[in-house]
Amino acid sequence: MLSLSAQKRTERKKKLQALRAKGLIPAVLYGPNAKEEILSVAQKDFEKVFQEAGESALVSLTVDQKTAPVFIYDIQKDPLTSKVTHIDFYQPALDQKIELEVPLIFEGSAPAVKDLGGTLIKNMQKLEVRALPQDLPHEIRVDVSKLLTFEDRICVKDIGTDQKIEILNNPEDAIAQVLESQKVEEELAKPVEENVEEVGKVEKPKKEEEIAEGEEQPAEQKPGAPKA
Repeated sequence: MLSLSAQKRTERKKKLQALRAKGLIPAVLYGPNAKEEILSVAQKDFEKVFQEAGESALVSLTVDQKTAPVFIYDIQKDPLTSKVTHIDFYQPALDQKIELEVPLIFEGSAPAVKDLGGTLIKNMQKLEVRALPQDLPHEIRVDVSKLLTFEDRICVKDIGTDQKIEILNNPEDAIAQVLESQKVEEELAKPVEENVEEVGKVEKPKKEEEIAEGEEQPAEQKPGAPKA
């Protein structure tokens, strides 16, 4: 398990830009059995750990000499620089299974691309799984070398995982396949149909100052926490 250190902070909202200017990222820690705390993490240290752990592997977070396993559950980024501007750490109950999305890593070479001139189509980038926090995989690898013809598909049911991990997606859903290039071009040429009724329902994104930075919301009300 990768390790990361954080410090408690007092800066809130308007003072956060000054905090970031020092190379620190504001963060919040919460969870079903954790007291909500507002923290800061060195940007350099966080980027290194996040690159390896992602959002589905536990990280050992140390605050005031106390260590707890957490997920890097959510991050916010600056739209211009792509730098991380805020982090949500989620401390799960280790004896309860949770649901999280795990990224797919495609490896190998599809013979149907090399020999038949087709195009590899990746229909899914993540799988939703259920497991104890300590059993969740960092990633799931998909070997596309099995795609010999245009009829071959790799489906959810074809993915082998540890028995401790339950995949929640439809077993028949296709993860990857190779299509004839002509069919791919036909699909891309189709006009995009907009659902006019749904357009007006899209919520306006909040400005950073309006986001509570995880400080005003109790952990149990925080949206998007992993499902138990």
